[in-house]
Amino acid sequence: MQRAPWNRDRAQAIIDEHKHLDGAALPMLHALQHEFGHIAEEALPLIAHTLNLTRAEVHGIVTFYHDFRREPAGRHVLKLCRAEACQSRGGEALAAHAKARLKLDWHDTDAIGSVTLEPVFCLGLCACAPAAMLDGRVIGRLDRARLDNLLDEAGR
Repeated sequence: MQRAPWNRDRAQAIIDEHKHLDGAALPMLHALQHEFGHIAEEALPLIAHTLNLTRAEVHGIVTFYHDFRREPAGRHVLKLCRAEACQSRGGEALAAHAKARLKLDWHDTDAIGSVTLEPVFCLGLCACAPAAMLDGRVIGRLDRARLDNLLDEAGR
């Protein structure tokens, strides 16, 4: 999904739209990430000032939650489950295959901006392990052939 480029004025407008909510920091961060595809470093002082927090406090929120990105993701995001059920059904070998084929490590995006590879700790498909998610679509009973099909679908 194509995201808007970082824009300070638009970011401040998003922050202002959410500042009256209880626990406004998380809705602000989610809205910023939805708009720009990541949480730009420049957004942290804007949020901190609006909510009367320190920049360190906002940084702590962003880094605590794994779904907030500090850098833009690729056009496709492949998440591989790392939880116990998936590991017991071959998830480690599938992760190694994906890393080797993509030439990426966790949280990395390929040079052409096509795919970002991320670990996820449970997709709720334990009975259908191993599991993955490509662009929000969950896939159970993953095997090497299905993983290769997903990577092909993502252009890799």
